[in-house]
Amino acid sequence: MDTKPELLLPAGDMDKLKFALKYGADAVYMGIPPFSMRSRHNNFSEETFLEACELARKAGVKIYVTVNIYSRNNKIEAFRKHFEFLREKVKPDAVIIADPGLISLCKEVYPEGILHLSVQANALNYKTVEFWRDQGVERVILPRELMLNEIREIHEKVPEMELEAFVHGAICVAYSGRCLLSAYMTGRDANQGICAHSCRWKYKVHLEEEKRPGEFMPIEEDEQGTYIMNSKDNCLIEYLEDLRDAGICSFKVEGRNKTVYYLSVVAKAYRKAIDDLVAGREFDPNLLDELHRVSNRGYIPGFMKGFPGKDNVYFEENAPISKCKFVGIVRETEALGQKDLYRIEVRNRIEVGDEIDIVLPPGQDDLCLQIKEMINLDEESVDVAHGGDKDVYFRLKEGLPEMALLRRNAVDSD
Repeated sequence: MDTKPELLLPAGDMDKLKFALKYGADAVYMGIPPFSMRSRHNNFSEETFLEACELARKAGVKIYVTVNIYSRNNKIEAFRKHFEFLREKVKPDAVIIADPGLISLCKEVYPEGILHLSVQANALNYKTVEFWRDQGVERVILPRELMLNEIREIHEKVPEMELEAFVHGAICVAYSGRCLLSAYMTGRDANQGICAHSCRWKYKVHLEEEKRPGEFMPIEEDEQGTYIMNSKDNCLIEYLEDLRDAGICSFKVEGRNKTVYYLSVVAKAYRKAIDDLVAGREFDPNLLDELHRVSNRGYIPGFMKGFPGKDNVYFEENAPISKCKFVGIVRETEALGQKDLYRIEVRNRIEVGDEIDIVLPPGQDDLCLQIKEMINLDEESVDVAHGGDKDVYFRLKEGLPEMALLRRNAVDSD
């Protein structure tokens, strides 16, 4: 096994793919609806998917195609055509599949394709991993529910199998993706890629006393309601060495539905952590602070050391946590022919004179700058810009690259 684990990043659409490439991916996972989980927020067509694959290959980044929903009868022939498309035009580094029938179909249509077993298949033990090895699977994406000692034992029992693990992102309240809440409450089937994330909604719970039928008494933690099943987020950045030593060859970040800001900041932090690990440098605790600069629900180390217990669920402080507000993206440098002027895609309110952080790609230290001037697309000076304004010119320091990100402290935001 390669001693340098790969950083595997989500590519939910073309723009997110470009940010994944810019911010440190060794590999990306992406798919085309209706064959892939997260299909509601995935706008790849076959044409744009091929364009995305070409960009990834030019960057020297591996492509893992997600074909990981559980198919119903009426989709089988569509999957057959999709596997033909992958074989003839995409030729990915691997295909990620959960459904045993679809694995069989893929082997029939695309026999030379490399198979990765999706986390949706819930391979919780080494006998299951042995089974999938015998079916021709070359990598298993392990469920988040496994503990470190269990991962180590799987690797010891089946050392020839590549193992991949999620190191950052949401934790499902069911065995990875098998929850029926979304399908029951909204008609959106989690295993068809359209989960409504019902477990993260706000709920108001009521009691009905036996002698008073129809008279409901509310149970509320606060005025916002309560998230009775709302798990905190997984964060294993401190445990990468343990995971590597236990046999993990690929560190995977969840988040095809997340913003490019989330993707980029998380990617940069894990890129540095992996590079430090390979170089024999100590873990940098500042990376944890950086991960708190993206929206999160509080971090826990998942199941690494055992079952999380009651502290894994929020009952009172339910709002997403973030120390920063995402302000915008540098979309054009040297705008209007001026070296210190940039066209910014504005995402949140900002004013002239505000101090902002500039998040730069891996290998570069972030900057703290003050906005000197803002100009709208009519080339008129403005004092305030809003997310609805879309593109605004910002006067900043010279030399910033495209796809740099702007943010400010959340305590300063409205």
